[in-house]
Amino acid sequence: MKISDVMKIAYKKHILIPAFNVAYLPMLKPISDALCECNCTGIIEVSRPDIINFGAKSIEAVALEFEKNADLRYCFLHLDHVPVIDENYQAIDWQKLIKTGIELGFDSVMIDGSRLAFEQNIKITRTTVKMAHQKGVCVEAELGSVLGHEKEKLPPYEEIFEKKIGFTEPEKAKIFIEETTVDWLSVSAGSIHGAISGAAKDRKKPSARIDIDHLAKINEKAKIPLVLHGGSGISPQCIKEAVKNGITKINIGTEIRQAYQKALKSGKNFAQENVKKAVKKILETYQICNSAELLK
Repeated sequence: MKISDVMKIAYKKHILIPAFNVAYLPMLKPISDALCECNCTGIIEVSRPDIINFGAKSIEAVALEFEKNADLRYCFLHLDHVPVIDENYQAIDWQKLIKTGIELGFDSVMIDGSRLAFEQNIKITRTTVKMAHQKGVCVEAELGSVLGHEKEKLPPYEEIFEKKIGFTEPEKAKIFIEETTVDWLSVSAGSIHGAISGAAKDRKKPSARIDIDHLAKINEKAKIPLVLHGGSGISPQCIKEAVKNGITKINIGTEIRQAYQKALKSGKNFAQENVKKAVKKILETYQICNSAELLK
């Protein structure tokens, strides 16, 4: 079954598809093993920050590791967060990165034009969709802004939440989807990314939650699978409500990356086992073990 079919079924049935970021190459196998042992369909993904700030090495290296170690009965491969403008506000050769992912056989790619003006985000997302759909590859885009990767200090979380800083506007989501024909949309409704630079990258993420009422308004206009970035640390009950209101894919990075890093001093094998345990715990907490049966 193709990832496009899986996501459509999951959206319709309100089943959560977990997506785990590979910050270090040895993390890939234990993620796949955990999904297999829990009979859970999931996504293994890599982002530019995983390559630049940690140990994912390259898009090519992750594709090769996936080919060697992923169980294709349960795993799909996604190129996450290809920015047009990165967290340092530098222009990126996004077309080259997207093209690389498509040529390497990634099941889906994400173009992140969230730091652009609305019309420019539409234009670049439309171009990405045309590139990817010609090869049968799905596209995820972002509208609104999930904060946390920028180097400057964030406002207090409660201020972000109460003022809806960066939140996706429902009506704009409708227009964006109609204009781009994107497959899935990453939205902002309260989640934040874990830090990827400085001392904060090793600290526990600030607790976050989802504005369910706002998310419901987005879902009513969007009518396609929605994606939650910055999923680590949000309460299971909040995630459950979010899934009822359109969230189909959840990105999890900080939680499993820190599990790997903390155990690494005790040896590579121990670190891999720690990742596997962390992934299994997440799947159990979200109550999505055996989801593969429901997606057939």
